[in-house]
Amino acid sequence: MIPRLLYLPASIGLALLVLPLAGLLLKVDWPALPALLLSAEALQPLGLSLATASVSTVLCLLLGVPLAVVIARSTPRVAGLLRTLVTVPLVLPPLVGGIALLSLLGRGGVLGSTLELAGLRIPFTTAAVVIAQTFVALPFLVIAVEGALRTAGVRYERVAATLGAGRGTVFARITLPLVGPGLLAGTVLSFARALGEFGATALFAGNQTGVTRTMPLAIYTAFNGSGVTTDQAVALSLLLIAVAVIILVLVGTRRASVLS
Repeated sequence: MIPRLLYLPASIGLALLVLPLAGLLLKVDWPALPALLLSAEALQPLGLSLATASVSTVLCLLLGVPLAVVIARSTPRVAGLLRTLVTVPLVLPPLVGGIALLSLLGRGGVLGSTLELAGLRIPFTTAAVVIAQTFVALPFLVIAVEGALRTAGVRYERVAATLGAGRGTVFARITLPLVGPGLLAGTVLSFARALGEFGATALFAGNQTGVTRTMPLAIYTAFNGSGVTTDQAVALSLLLIAVAVIILVLVGTRRASVLS
């Protein structure tokens, strides 16, 4: 049974989460919404956001799954250290992440000078958007997959190994299927986080139309009096909410199908 005293703070908490979104819905110019979303000023950042978020999600999969396996299968001390390093971007303000990326890859940075000598310039390019999104989204995938690996344990992997299966076969045929739900959840969360990234992208990639202006940056630009209109910013905000809801529904449906 739930104590009655908990209902009041629970209701206030729910209202704090729901009412701002309701206020946004009331602000939408519904008759003009299709035209706003189909305008060039809206489609350009939308297409860039979807493209860069997709690429960063692929990078998260390629880099995050091996890292999660290493953490899950390491000794407790090593795993604790690696897990702490992975979760640092989660607690850092996004702007600090942007400064950190500039310090590493920017002009005069630790690696930036060497890259420029080789003719490579990363900051304020579309590649910088992908790197910034990957930086903030990767921990979500690693944490989800590592948790799934620890829950699954190593019993089935050991049985397969005793039957003569190689490490690659065990990983592909046993490990990955066992962590499928966690992998799916981490993937969609990483995509959603990359899609909504703002702070690190703004500092490391800039806000250039058609090159680095993603949807969050387009919304910010609109409310600062340049670029798209305020109505378009509200429309893009609504679109981001719709994407988030779709992602949550897909994850919930997938988990329900797996559990059933």
